[in-house]
Amino acid sequence: MAYEAQINEAAKAYYDEMLPDHEGALVRTDPEFAERFGNFAFGQVVSDVDLPERTRYIVWLATLLGCQGVDAFRALVPAALNRGVTPVEVKEVVYQASAYLGFGRVYPFFAAVNEAFEAAGVELPLAPQATTEPTLESRLAGGEAAQVACFGPHMAGFKDRGNPEYPHIATWLVSHCFGDWYTRGGLSTAEREMITFCFIAAQGGCESQLRSHTAGNVNCGNDRAFLIKVVSTMCPFIGYPRTLNAMAVVDEVTGKKE
Repeated sequence: MAYEAQINEAAKAYYDEMLPDHEGALVRTDPEFAERFGNFAFGQVVSDVDLPERTRYIVWLATLLGCQGVDAFRALVPAALNRGVTPVEVKEVVYQASAYLGFGRVYPFFAAVNEAFEAAGVELPLAPQATTEPTLESRLAGGEAAQVACFGPHMAGFKDRGNPEYPHIATWLVSHCFGDWYTRGGLSTAEREMITFCFIAAQGGCESQLRSHTAGNVNCGNDRAFLIKVVSTMCPFIGYPRTLNAMAVVDEVTGKKE
């Protein structure tokens, strides 16, 4: 007799809200795994970690980009749309990921999100969200303003403080990473710092940058308690080693409470 997954009521109710009338393939092919993962990720984690639903889904989308979970991302986009995340917000997560993960790793996610949008009847392309002009001057000005908002007034003039052997990298960081993406509509500055934290934590091995963006999150109002919730919400999708590494960075930057 085939094993029947014993999905608990909390996880089943949450999954039904995510994707009404849809049974995941793993319930049929790997019912024991679906039982334990579903009960954990969509029952226990959701119950234990108090986050607004929109925020939870944005964290999950950014996390799956960071860990390169394109198939899980593809499955999650319709659920995010069902739970109040707008098409613009989904796209903005993908766009900003290119600065932290690189276009080579982000490119497959464009196909995944566009397929989900087309299936949902979302007309593409979406309305423009840029607030800077495509000139170096405008992008630098906007990028510097975003850096100051995230990291403080000492970031003014950062473009001129790069290593003299490769000064262009500092200019690129201001004009492209911040001037092209952080200045866009669709997400607040605090939300953009949050998804950056997710990108970096989920890919692993970038703890130095994670420290900087943990501080940037705190400066934007995403405090220690909030970041602990974010990392906890990421756990089912990135595993315990990266979860514990991210928690250690949060402890280091924000001060561990004994």
